Amino acid sequence: MTEETLPPNLRPIRLEDYTYDLPDDRIAAFPLPERDQSRLLVYRRGNIEHDTFSRLAGYLPSGTLLVFNDTKVIPARLYFRRATGALIEIFLLQPQPVEQSIHTIMQARESCTWRCLVGNKKRLKEGEVLEQELPTPEGLVTVRATLTDRENQEVSFRWAPGHIRFSELLPHLGEIPLPPYLNREATEQDKEQYQTVYARNEGAVAAPTAGLHFTGRVLTSLREEGVSLDYLTLHVGAGTFQPIKAKNVIQHPMHAEQIIFTRGNLERLVQYTGNIIAVGTTSMRALESLYWYGIKLLHGQESPHLFVEKLSPYGYAPDPLPPAGTVFQKIHQYMRSAGLEELVGETEILIVPGYQFRVCKGLITNYHQPGSTLILLIAAFVGEDWRRIYREALDKGYRFLSYGDSSLLLPHHP
Repeated sequence: MTEETLPPNLRPIRLEDYTYDLPDDRIAAFPLPERDQSRLLVYRRGNIEHDTFSRLAGYLPSGTLLVFNDTKVIPARLYFRRATGALIEIFLLQPQPVEQSIHTIMQARESCTWRCLVGNKKRLKEGEVLEQELPTPEGLVTVRATLTDRENQEVSFRWAPGHIRFSELLPHLGEIPLPPYLNREATEQDKEQYQTVYARNEGAVAAPTAGLHFTGRVLTSLREEGVSLDYLTLHVGAGTFQPIKAKNVIQHPMHAEQIIFTRGNLERLVQYTGNIIAVGTTSMRALESLYWYGIKLLHGQESPHLFVEKLSPYGYAPDPLPPAGTVFQKIHQYMRSAGLEELVGETEILIVPGYQFRVCKGLITNYHQPGSTLILLIAAFVGEDWRRIYREALDKGYRFLSYGDSSLLLPHHP
């Protein structure tokens, strides 16, 4: 993509403008023993306060709808050995076909196919069968993995006995894929600690880490303060860790991630358009993507498969576009008329400075890697104050990245 082909309301963005110095010793390699005792930085209209995450409820505006991502991390890192002894790593990325929900694929019996990252692929022949026997509560299970499409890195799995679901097989076959920047192997404790307490829908290869701070008592305190809670699903993909190599960030390829909204989600969103706060960048990307899907519906582009292209939000004139409530009402009406209980689709939306937020008024999030798409999203949401927020967190000794501390960003609230 050249500068001349960019949408008129999107300027080129230099990666070097969104980096900062993150010392290795500030990266939290392990979580705190108690999730909700992490530190909380609260940013409101330029003012910064510090507290503990367990006291989050006291900082949320009245009438808030807090939207969580209930995806569950799967043991996506698998290892097989060739007959020669060579170790082959197979990292699950996306089940095939992509039109089906990941939840459906996870319930597969006997066989399924995934697009994968295949380590040591040069040693693996197309059509070669890798095999291992796994001890499970159901007894020994024989699993065979075959590279069926080298170019697209598609791997077919078959297992016997075939009555076992793939979701039941994976915990014995794979490992939890910790972020590469933690520079350590996954432990038994990570199986629980690298999941949110409300994780439900299996399919992510990385946790929605803003949610790792929540505990049952925090969720109870939120309800007691009158905060409404809702749960959508975005299955976080490995692309979240893909470094930006393009000097102009707009040229960075975004990998599509599956998102799922229920009709109940739409009913609640219509009611709470005033104060929707996203728990994590994944929830924010999902909510903003839903708006642009609704804009397509309003323009007569009806499709039961939700899809939002990387730059499609920037192709519209900034105003006038309808408010979120109107758009969500249109989606809800469409789902009712089409007999849809849920919308399953994908988003590759890229949120960078210049993006106009249509849904989210606040964000709960961790501290992200320098020069990442997530830093760009934060900069789009709070403006140049992102630097001050990160400098303050570094100066005050906050812990960074997936197992680190948290922030509540309210750029428009007093």
